[in-house]
Amino acid sequence: MFVQQGLHDAFLKRLAERCADVRMGDPLDPDTQHGPIISAAQLGKIREAIAAGQAEGARLVCGGAGEGAFIPPTVFADATDGMTIARDEIFGPVMTVLSFASEAEAVARANATSFGLAAGVFTSDLARAHRVVAALEAGTCWINAYNLTPVEMPFGGVKMSGVGRENSAAAIEHYSQLKTVYVGTGPVEAPY
Repeated sequence: MFVQQGLHDAFLKRLAERCADVRMGDPLDPDTQHGPIISAAQLGKIREAIAAGQAEGARLVCGGAGEGAFIPPTVFADATDGMTIARDEIFGPVMTVLSFASEAEAVARANATSFGLAAGVFTSDLARAHRVVAALEAGTCWINAYNLTPVEMPFGGVKMSGVGRENSAAAIEHYSQLKTVYVGTGPVEAPY
C-alpha cells in the first residue's frame, strides 16, 4: 500500500489501532472477522514472508507470525520496494505500507511489478483518481472502494496476474471462440 508522505505516520497509527480490534476465531462464529489460514502449506508461506520482512529490515508495526493456524493482521513499515514483502504476492493477512511524495512516483512504483491483478485509489479528488487508475497497470481498479466484485463487473488481471476475466458477459468469451460469417443476400457485383 502506498500512502502519501504527509499522511503516512497518522495512517500507520490508525491502522494499528484498527488491526488490534479485529476479532480472530472460529469462522462459523458470526462475531469472527478473521479466521484461520486455509492450509498448513499456506500458513508456512505466510510465516516465511513475515520472517523475510523482518530479516530484510522492515519494521513490524503490528501482528506477526501468530499461533497455530492463526496469523493476526500484520503490517510492515519502513520497507523498500525491493523487499520480499513489497514484491511478492503473499496471499495472507500481511500489508506493507510504503510512502510516496508525488502522484507520478506512486504510479511508477506501483507499475514496477510483474503482477497486475487489482489496484485501489482513495482520494477526494475524482479527477486525480481517474487519471491514476488510467495509468495503473492493473486489470481491475477501484476508486474509494476495494475488493468489491459484483457479478455484473468483469474481474481479472494483467501481466502475471491472470488470464481472461471472471464474472459478467466477459467471462463467456473465455469459453467460446468467435467466428464471423458474412452472408450476402443480393446479387454480386462484378468490377468487370
